[in-house]
Amino acid sequence: MSTNYRPLILGLGGTTRPSSSSERALRLALASAEAAGCEVALLTGLHLQLPIYDPSIPDRTAGARKLIELLRRCNGLIIASPGYHGSMSGMMKNALDYIEDMRDDALPYLEGRAVGCIACAAGWQAIGTTITTMRSVVHALRGWPAPISVGLNTASPLLDEAGRPVDSPGLTQLDLLACQVVEFAQMRQNFRRRVA
Repeated sequence: MSTNYRPLILGLGGTTRPSSSSERALRLALASAEAAGCEVALLTGLHLQLPIYDPSIPDRTAGARKLIELLRRCNGLIIASPGYHGSMSGMMKNALDYIEDMRDDALPYLEGRAVGCIACAAGWQAIGTTITTMRSVVHALRGWPAPISVGLNTASPLLDEAGRPVDSPGLTQLDLLACQVVEFAQMRQNFRRRVA
């Protein structure tokens, strides 16, 4: 593999509230991917406030076009959602629904991409069901859910006032999740070069 190869890892997530727990966790995971030599891109809550996905309407907003363009370019994906009533947020599910626009691509949907899942909620039950839903949706979109998913219980503080992580096991898991997504992207690139 060329030393110039830098996989693009796209982060999607957060809430409509800037600097939410899920957005901060996503930023930490992307920082690990960047430290591993990847290019990273981030679309947070503000960028994911898109019209409800309607496959019968071909025109897309600028935000939806940017989302799809980055999804097409990315080699790996990390998604982070709050646990809302036992599942991912409607905003996150709607953003993932836009992947339907990629159905006729050479690599349809999330084919060939590892996807890391992060869920934040004030309780373990919501975390578990949210992660299960996220992994199921990723699998249905032909993505490869990373072996580890990260659940962060926001009932305890995740970051101190300076923005440094106080949950050391959580930070370790975010780093591991990012490393798994990056490693898969690199292996996939190596495989493509061998068979080309």
